[in-house]
This record gives sequence, C-alpha cells and structure tokens, in this order.
Amino acid sequence: MSKKVTLVGAGLVGSLLSIYLAKRGYKIDMFERRPDMRKATTYAGRSINLALSDRGWKGLEGVGIADEIKKIAIPMYARAIHHKDGTTVHQPYGKDNQAIYSVSRAEINMRLMDLAEQQSGVKIHFNHRCTGIDRKSLTAEFINEETKTVTTTQSDLLFGSDGAFAASRLNMQLSSDRFEYNQHYISAGYKELIIPPGENGKFLLEKNALHIWPRGSFMMIALPNMDGNFTCTLFLPFEGEKSFENLKTKEQVKLFFETEFPDAVPLMPTLLEDFMNNPTSSLVTVKCSPWTFDKKIALIGDAAHAIVPFFGQGMNCGFEDCVVLNDLISKHKEDWTKIMDEYQTLRKPDGDAIADLAIANFVEMRDRTADPKFILQKKIEARFNSKYPDKWIPLYSMVTYSPHIRYSTALKEGQRQESIMQKIMAMPDIENKWDSEEVEKEMLKFL
Repeated sequence: MSKKVTLVGAGLVGSLLSIYLAKRGYKIDMFERRPDMRKATTYAGRSINLALSDRGWKGLEGVGIADEIKKIAIPMYARAIHHKDGTTVHQPYGKDNQAIYSVSRAEINMRLMDLAEQQSGVKIHFNHRCTGIDRKSLTAEFINEETKTVTTTQSDLLFGSDGAFAASRLNMQLSSDRFEYNQHYISAGYKELIIPPGENGKFLLEKNALHIWPRGSFMMIALPNMDGNFTCTLFLPFEGEKSFENLKTKEQVKLFFETEFPDAVPLMPTLLEDFMNNPTSSLVTVKCSPWTFDKKIALIGDAAHAIVPFFGQGMNCGFEDCVVLNDLISKHKEDWTKIMDEYQTLRKPDGDAIADLAIANFVEMRDRTADPKFILQKKIEARFNSKYPDKWIPLYSMVTYSPHIRYSTALKEGQRQESIMQKIMAMPDIENKWDSEEVEKEMLKFL
C-alpha cells in the first residue's frame, strides 16, 4: 500500500502519532480545527496542567524527543496536602525520588507541533474543521473556518485524534449500525485560577510538589509552571450548598475562599477577577466501541477514551496508544488489517480501566487524602511494598510508574489489594501495631 495518512486533530496525541508515522515514511496531512496556537495569544481558563509520567515519557522516548520535552517539565515528587488550619503534609508519590512532571498543555502541544513539522512528510492545516468522512472512498472533508473553502483529502489510512468531542468519532457513529457510545459527566465542574510568581519569578509554594486542598465534596489543586506561577484548578459541584451556583458575586467568592482555602488567598491577588472571568467547564468520560473501522480508520487518544483528569493519565494514556500502535506496525510488518484489529483488542480494555480508575481517584484526592486512616493505610502499603516489592506494588505506582503493567491489570490488582487492606485496617489497635510483624504476616496470608 502507499503511505498517505489523514489525521483529524493536531493536539497532543495527533502530533505525537504524526511523528511516529513520519519516521516510518508515511506522508501525513493533519487537520486542526483551531488556529495555530503558536501564533495566537495564549488564553487561560480551560487547560488543566498535565502530569507527565512514565507511560508518557515512554511515548516521547520512542521517537527520541523526551529530552526536548524535559526542558518544559517540572518534577513533582510529592503531594502537598493543605489542611484548613494552614498546616501542610507531604505524601511522596513513589520511592527513590520518583516524580510526575508538570507541563503546560499549551507548551507541550506547541513543542510537539514544532517537532512534527520538522519531520519530512508532515503538514499541519489549521482552521480546518472536519465536516464529513466517507468510509467507502476514505475521503474526508474539511471547511476552512476563515475562508469557508472546502478541502477534500483522499488517503490510505485515517486517524481521529480530535479529542473528547471528536467530529471523527461522530462521523463513525453516524455511519455505523452497531456503534456503542457512552458519555458520563461527573457532578463537579472546574475553574482555572492562578498563583502568580513572587519577586524575581520566585515560586510562592513549594515548586516540586502537586498541591492539593482536599475538602470532602470539593478540592483545589495547584501545579507549577516554568515561569514561577502555579495553575490552580478548583473542582466544585455545579449545584448544592457549596457549589458554583452559590458563587455568583465577588463577596460570595471571597468568603468561600477565605473560609475554605485561607492559606491560598494571600497568594492569589487576581482571584476575584479570574473567578468571574474564567469559564466553568465540565468533566466528561467517554467510552465507545468499536475504535477501528474497515481496517483503515482508527480513533486514538481522547477521541477513543476521554477520561477525567484525576489520575493524571489522559495524555499518558494517549501517548501509550501511539507506543502500542507503533509496536504493532513492527510486529505485523505494516499489515494494517492485523494492526487495526489488535490495536483495538489491546487498548479498549485499558481505556475503560483507566477511565474507571480516574473517577475513583477523584474521590480519593477529594475525600481521603486528608483522612488519617487513609494515610495510615498508605504507610502500611508502602512499608509492605519496600519489604516485598515482588508481591505488592501500590495501585498508584502500577498506574504511574509501571508502563509494563496494563491499566486493566492494575485495576484488577488494585481491587484485590483494596479488599485485603480493608481487612488489615479492621484489625484491632492497627494504629499502634501497623508496622509490626503480626500485620505483615496477616498480609502475606491474604496474598
């Protein structure tokens, strides 16, 4: 077959996939609905900083660009939990200085676009919205949002990497008689805020940590940026007593933040303006099936499996899609009939698993990270893991630091571990004997 590819969407996953395919000699036309963000003025309000972890790094290393991205990434070695009384507790993410890395969504997307365009055979067309895909002829139609002219492409392969509300997926849905689609919104939305740098670009919170203000039914998080500021995200129910619907005036917002996040308020001089001006956005999980069509079309990244951001795995999962696809191209020697089938078989269970894990982690971050019992449970698990690393890898480590473990495997193993830990936490006087041989033997018995 010849090697002409149409890619719908030049976001994070589309840009990385284009690099993988270009390095194999494919010619890629990538169509992006938005204008070129490298030329536009950057707009705050809907980004949510991203946490790059081992699966994502593996995807970048696969095409030799990890060092380029490291330049715009800040390691975070721990969660910094901010209590209402102003005290802060550190919970390390892993061991031996394991970290996740804060990157700005816009920064990494712009860098990936640059790296994609450096490949021979990659062309990005901006302001082009997908208006139709004809599966029979494998043609796609795009309208230029500025000139209103229509472009039609004909290719050998087509990938939909155009995000959670993908036009490519909708086209497949409308042209398929048995397309399963499920979208689920959580009851909380989010609003982006900012903690600016102090004098001379000084970080006003600890730079190498992900900051969380857990408050039961809601929370705020803050991730560091290269220029010294922190992107803060408030996750709050849309309705109810403490909710976005009850924060309509500046007075209400001021009182709410002074009550709930007293240590953060002095660091947020533009809080009221940001709160009033930045949009309130919703959070969606998308599950669908199939992901591939006619052995020539595939959905990838959020177009196939949009997830909520609470395990920091959306981008990492999308990058892992690229790794799996690339491995299959090698395995099946570019026989796309085999590649497409196996890509779907391998990735669909993992996409569903990380979606469920991300929802569960929302509850953990919001409700449990400040709970002394939960903190003790994590201490017991960490101690057991350090003594028996081959018998017990904590769920967070399986997802974040173990790219060889599939998400679907991590989900099953995490459920098994949680049922064991419920029994351990129910032991009498566990608070005083948590690091005893008795507890250790009990855990070994259950394994």
